[in-house]
Amino acid sequence: MAETRHVRFWNRIAARYAAKPVKDPAAYEAMLADVAGRVRPTDRVLEIGCGSGSTAIRLAPGVAEWTATDFSPEMLRIAGAKPAPDNLRFVLADAQNAFDGGPFDAICAFQVLHLVGDLPGTLARIHAHLKPGGLLITKTWCFADMGFKLRGLFLALRTIGLFPPVNALTRAALRQTIRDAGFEIVDERVFGTNPNGPYIVARTPLAGA
Repeated sequence: MAETRHVRFWNRIAARYAAKPVKDPAAYEAMLADVAGRVRPTDRVLEIGCGSGSTAIRLAPGVAEWTATDFSPEMLRIAGAKPAPDNLRFVLADAQNAFDGGPFDAICAFQVLHLVGDLPGTLARIHAHLKPGGLLITKTWCFADMGFKLRGLFLALRTIGLFPPVNALTRAALRQTIRDAGFEIVDERVFGTNPNGPYIVARTPLAGA
């Protein structure tokens, strides 16, 4: 399970996080529409780091099964209190141990890959638990590409417990790490005006390829 200090952080901010409005609703809706267009009614989908469950609740009706995982019990308590479709279940698990019930047709990781301690290892596990031709659908903050002042602000917030530890990824390094795990990147775009949170869709090789 995730380190206790990380769990404590997300438990502590869960209510505030869940109450915070989406910063760019149009960008969020565009991302949801793109994800919905990539998954099929017969798919079994795993989401890693589901937080308070809003994205899972929106997307689950379009697939056969949606399993949404998070390592924060408080986040999942908030998620579980929301009205949700019958094919959605919330499971307590971190990014290293979220793969029971695989292989999956798609695995989603929204705003989480920059938070995992071992990104290559996490991507290797994701790859191993996808079906041939399965999709990894991600949105990831690339903090190393941000301006010096903004990075300094996040560092200051982290020292007083208001921001979590993150991987200082560049967009180029993120792409390469995904490819090194055996994926083919099939789409990459930005929803909204911030270029430092790329949405990347990658695929495992088809059987026999």
